[in-house]
Amino acid sequence: MTSPTDIGAALQQDGDAGGTTEPFGLGSSPLRSDALPKALGIYPYAADLWAEGLLWGAVLRSPHPHARIRGIDTSAALALPGVHAVVTAADLPAGPDGVPDGAPSGPIVADRPVLAAGVVRHHGEPVAAVAADHPDTARLAVGLIAVDYEPLDAVTDPEQSFTAPSLHPDGNLFRHLPLRTGDPEAAGEVVVEGLYQVGRQDPAPLGAEAGLAVPRPDGGVELHLSSTDPHRDRDRTAACLGLEPDRVRLVVTGVPGATADREDLSFQVTLALLALRTGRPVKMTLTREESFHTHPSRHPALLRYRHHADAEGRLVKVEAQILLDGGAYADVSAEVLAAATAFSVGPYNCPNVFVDAWAVRTNNPPAGRMRGEGALQACFAYESQLDQLAARVGIDPVEIRRRNVMATGDPLPTGQAVTCPAPVSALLEAVAAEPLPALPVDDPDAEWLLPGGPGGAGDPAAVRRGIGYALGMVHMLGAEGEDEVATATVRVSGDHATVICAAVDAGQGFATLARQIVQSVLGVSEVYIAPADSDQSVAGPSARGRHTWVSGGAIERAALMVRHQLLQPIAANFGMSAELLQISDGKITSYDGVLGMPVAEALEGKELWATAQCRPHPTEPLDEAGQGDAFVSIAFCAMRAVVDVDIELGAVRVVEVTVAQEVGRALNPRQIEDRIEAGVAQGVGLALLEELRTEGGLLANPSLTGYRLPTALDTPEIRVAALLEERDVVAPFGAKAVSAVPAVTAPAAVAAAVRAATGLPVGRLPIRPEDAVTG
Repeated sequence: MTSPTDIGAALQQDGDAGGTTEPFGLGSSPLRSDALPKALGIYPYAADLWAEGLLWGAVLRSPHPHARIRGIDTSAALALPGVHAVVTAADLPAGPDGVPDGAPSGPIVADRPVLAAGVVRHHGEPVAAVAADHPDTARLAVGLIAVDYEPLDAVTDPEQSFTAPSLHPDGNLFRHLPLRTGDPEAAGEVVVEGLYQVGRQDPAPLGAEAGLAVPRPDGGVELHLSSTDPHRDRDRTAACLGLEPDRVRLVVTGVPGATADREDLSFQVTLALLALRTGRPVKMTLTREESFHTHPSRHPALLRYRHHADAEGRLVKVEAQILLDGGAYADVSAEVLAAATAFSVGPYNCPNVFVDAWAVRTNNPPAGRMRGEGALQACFAYESQLDQLAARVGIDPVEIRRRNVMATGDPLPTGQAVTCPAPVSALLEAVAAEPLPALPVDDPDAEWLLPGGPGGAGDPAAVRRGIGYALGMVHMLGAEGEDEVATATVRVSGDHATVICAAVDAGQGFATLARQIVQSVLGVSEVYIAPADSDQSVAGPSARGRHTWVSGGAIERAALMVRHQLLQPIAANFGMSAELLQISDGKITSYDGVLGMPVAEALEGKELWATAQCRPHPTEPLDEAGQGDAFVSIAFCAMRAVVDVDIELGAVRVVEVTVAQEVGRALNPRQIEDRIEAGVAQGVGLALLEELRTEGGLLANPSLTGYRLPTALDTPEIRVAALLEERDVVAPFGAKAVSAVPAVTAPAAVAAAVRAATGLPVGRLPIRPEDAVTG
């Protein structure tokens, strides 16, 4: 008998195997092939890698948020027995003027050095790195590197960034995006204003960053990393090292959770540089504290809003100022700002919208891409405004939303018509119609459900229940003219198929979906997903739900081409068109029932393959008035949160979150519900617990004891009231991404519920105990 460990090992050997006796194909919910090995703790990650002659890398990081580097002395580190190399910015290719500049790079603007050259701009910025024969030796050597710093004044308040001295040759402003539509003189009978703050949420991945670099005989390097975009990371790594892209290969290892860019580029370039310098494999595994310093976090935001409405609560005009703290380097701040601006009104109709939005540079840690970036910050603000408006008009929170929701065909404030399905009203009605959970006082055995639990310091008489509603929206795929494309190859040999596609499964279950696509098109139950690496054709990043659409679309097209190759000769033998044959339940049948042949029989002795691309329709950048068709498609969600609040202690317990989401088409219903639950949990974390704090630019809580994540006891009952299936005709399969919009909507819904329970304005996330105390 095969042991569970043997099964898990078999599933992970060289890739992702997919033979199954379960119902398969699109619309079914097969067990993910990585579920068992991950549950057993035997799934291979980068931290598990090994190579003959392995050295260990470690990085020296700046203790200052802003300082000039006057000199670096590495002699003591190099003299330590077991140390094989120490590298600094001087070991990277020099800049255009011949002076070392740290080989800056970035996804949009090349402003972030691999290793600091002359100036450090945030706490924890990499300054030097070491390779040694033992990890303890490497870390000891890092401590022996002497850096002469001249501390400089740090700019940590984004509002001060406008007038502060320039922190970088590119200046302090990443982007200013004005949005203007309608009549600036328009005014409503009812006006409400608010100031809102969103803190710095960290991805806090289950596994810290790790990787292995192996030098190649041709002078290149092979990197084994948990990358979410192997081609981008390869190309940027090669550019920073002064190599041709074909001399760098990036092999994707198991990704231990990724809701943002998985790694800062400096990590992988430094790893590669050490391997090239020593001529030996080098491995790095970061500590949890280093991990907090390495990857980007969510943009902290300050949002000022003024809503105008008529006497019945219908929106007349929205005015807003949005300020995003991008931290020390540009990363994707311009892209995040576009989402925050375009979705500044939410899924509501308003004829007059005037927004000014800025993303600025500070000496805080860099911010980047994280599930629902930009849209989340705006959602908290505009939903808070609607609650305030409902109270002023004298109607309930559901009714104020009902009177303003958009529908398919309505315009965004950017002027773009929402041509995709937008059943926002139906989503709202679905959550509003669900029964409410029972009160704890109705069950004498449920005292532990009260905030603080049984025997806690609080008085049960001080507990108040609140109900809050929120509607959220996110864009899918890239925006503002970004070229989205993916390529995939499907190969069928005998009774099994192989998918070759560089789309990385970063935890979203794409490998399972890819298998289901091939099963549906070809009727082959055993489908193997080849491991992703940069030698394959480009598939792009695992972000914004793009793999379901772009990579899934490429796989479907390649599979359909193989299907035609299979059916064409069979149809010719029977004197009919291939379009009159269908594949279902593993059989090829004709329209008249005369032909019935198992797919396995038809494939016997054959090897068929095809390669295809998928590229969605183009978009365009927003213009100087914030106008333009910037997005491919949009996903929507409605949510109701129920909370219990101890108004004396400020303790909050989220009792239940009810979700209604439009998914286009439910390709894997169980996986969709799993992703919704994960998004809600992440949103609840931001609402009540998660904040990566800085004090004078220094990270104050870079640990999993200081940075509080929601546990199973903090995660509420999550009820999926509806998965509306209204297919998006321009999307492959008609499906929409599902992961981001619950994370966007949940913080606003929880805040609304706390506001309802306490009567307090609740203007910041996360909500602190003092924000929920009424007396």
